[in-house]
Amino acid sequence: MNKLSLAKRTQILAMLCEGSSMRSISRVADVSINTVSKLLVEAGEACLSLHDETVRNVKASRIQCDEIWSFCHAKEKNVAKAKAAPEGAGDVWTWTAIDADTKLIVSYYVGDRSGESAMTIMDDLRTRLANRVQLTTDGHRAYLEAVEGAFGADVDYAQLVKIYGPTASAPGRYSPADCKGIKKIRREGNPDIAHVSTSYVERQNLTMRMSMRRFTRLTNAFSKKFDNHVHALSLYFVFYNFCRIHKTLRMSPAMAAGVTDRLWSLEDVIARIDADAPAPAKRGPYKKRG
Repeated sequence: MNKLSLAKRTQILAMLCEGSSMRSISRVADVSINTVSKLLVEAGEACLSLHDETVRNVKASRIQCDEIWSFCHAKEKNVAKAKAAPEGAGDVWTWTAIDADTKLIVSYYVGDRSGESAMTIMDDLRTRLANRVQLTTDGHRAYLEAVEGAFGADVDYAQLVKIYGPTASAPGRYSPADCKGIKKIRREGNPDIAHVSTSYVERQNLTMRMSMRRFTRLTNAFSKKFDNHVHALSLYFVFYNFCRIHKTLRMSPAMAAGVTDRLWSLEDVIARIDADAPAPAKRGPYKKRG
């Protein structure tokens, strides 16, 4: 069986993490688009397991949560008339929870913007924390029941609600409304109002859009399959947490949070891919075609 060299696989994964499109990677690395897609799937599955196993018992003091929009195959309003829309087509929301001090992505979830998705990420976040934290979210109502169900009274929770002015752009053009002010609302416990903020998690949203081609607006680089969208995100989060030096921290977020004691490389991800790969089966007897 033909197998790409370690250097070639590392190059492909690095380009995926730096925002290159899959077809540009296939041209630069001189491999087929199917090879890039297959490696993305393998890396995504490995990174899902790596994050789930390693990001545990995190000691944090301030957690910020937010959700970022993208879509698969077609936007939600166009799914009904789209040709052969697969399962999972439409709007996709990525929920993230970041440690404001170490910039570690503690938990993430890919789904819709419903209360069920909010409950899923809050339940997962609760299992990964080692202590009581101050939690800040935006004004999305789904967080209220989700935080109550996951943490109960064992959290200092506040919402930062932004007050927007009227949209000044022409219909059909993307332009966010101007933020006219904010309102900080205590919801549970005794949060420090001075630290009620979503600035770090919103800056992380920008990093995501810059680091994954499928998040780029107004292009045809969007995800065509929901599963590949999840694989790209899981690869990105492991790369961000473990393999990339944060310019402010001068180390990776995982090192700052005490999750690991060294800087990982993409070769560690490839080693996990190889470890998870099934053993090659014994080749059966040759059968002559009739």
